[in-house]
Amino acid sequence: MARLGVMTRAPRILRLTVKRLLPRGLLARSLLIIVTPLVLLQVVSGVIFYDRHWSNVSRHRATALAGDISMVQALINEDRNTGGQAELFELARRTLDLIIVYERDTILPNTHFKPHGNLEITLSRALQEIVQRPFVIDTRSETERVLIDVQLPSGILKVSANEERLISSTTKIFIFWMIGTSLILFGVATLFMRNQVSPIRRLATAAENFGKGRDTPNFKPSGATEVRQAASAFMAMRNRLESQIQQRTDMLAGVSHDLRTPLTRMKLQLAMLSSNTEINELNSDVAAMEGMIEGYLNFARGEGTEERQTVNAGELLEGVAHDAGRNGTDIRLNMGEPVELPLARAAIRRCLTNLTDNAARHANMIELSMHRNGSVLEIIVDDDGPGIPEDMREDVFRPFFRLDESRNMETGGTGLGLSIAQDIVHGHGGEISLSDAPAGGLRVLIRIPI
Repeated sequence: MARLGVMTRAPRILRLTVKRLLPRGLLARSLLIIVTPLVLLQVVSGVIFYDRHWSNVSRHRATALAGDISMVQALINEDRNTGGQAELFELARRTLDLIIVYERDTILPNTHFKPHGNLEITLSRALQEIVQRPFVIDTRSETERVLIDVQLPSGILKVSANEERLISSTTKIFIFWMIGTSLILFGVATLFMRNQVSPIRRLATAAENFGKGRDTPNFKPSGATEVRQAASAFMAMRNRLESQIQQRTDMLAGVSHDLRTPLTRMKLQLAMLSSNTEINELNSDVAAMEGMIEGYLNFARGEGTEERQTVNAGELLEGVAHDAGRNGTDIRLNMGEPVELPLARAAIRRCLTNLTDNAARHANMIELSMHRNGSVLEIIVDDDGPGIPEDMREDVFRPFFRLDESRNMETGGTGLGLSIAQDIVHGHGGEISLSDAPAGGLRVLIRIPI
């Protein structure tokens, strides 16, 4: 069983390893798809070339050189006249590019010659078949020359041949051709794939900006047909969402006017009546109703129509802390380095105000801090209150959800504070989360990309 478990885990480990090694970008992956077959093709071509062309051409050239040496050997054996040999060697130099020296009464060293490399092996086979005399090959002593010593009955025949007689010049040309064409094809593939990937990047940037509540007026569909279809679908979705948001905002503006008008008349009529317990209770109910209507409208509106502008986050936090302190809240401010980023000022201020008001309702002390973490602005609201149970931290972001089930406006509010805050943060492409504060209360962490 243990062995079976190891065998089943091995393919999974291999897949994970390959996945980690593969590039993550679309451009890199596309180039890998194009380059891998190209490299395999070049490797196969190179193997076939060296297996066929190199071996055949080298064998023919080695056979020709061995035949020339055999011919010289035969002529030396027939004509032992020194003057005739000199003419023969000069003729071989002019016509065969062979430098020949004949040393009489000498013998080769009594060692067994072992060829090294394809060149020496091919030439050795040819000399064994044609010359059929003891020999030694030296391809290292002189550059671009091959030295061959052949043992004759009366001495050693020393032959120096040009290396080009054994090595085909087409080998270098073929190698340069493979490398050159590969680089050209790789460059063309890179330019082509970059042009294909650019529309996808622009689409991703437009979607990211739209998710952060930023406008993308210059975005137009471009690229391949599939990319254009995705871009057109994105633009249609964006237009529908913007139209729905605008319709909701217009509807809520009318609802706000219709609701505020009778409330204003009620407040005026109550103000004209004599003050007593019932009148005071009605005034409290009217004020509570105004607060609920304002909260509902703010939640539904989401501050989505406010334009982004470059805001100093530190100054914004100082203003929120100042307002909270003026209302009697014990709040401490912990500022990091100054950070400026595009924000909807009123929306973010409302978000932070909701969080500080919610903390002040349940805690005695609040700490508001800000710092930059790479490309993200982090805003933290800590308090020393009772906190929120971990299993309910997701529920509190639901609209109208309150931990206080009595629906008392004094203790639980409308249940929209955290929902509005989350809506605003998400509208800026950020995240909001709840955790335990160091002081034992609740920590609210806001992360907004800069």
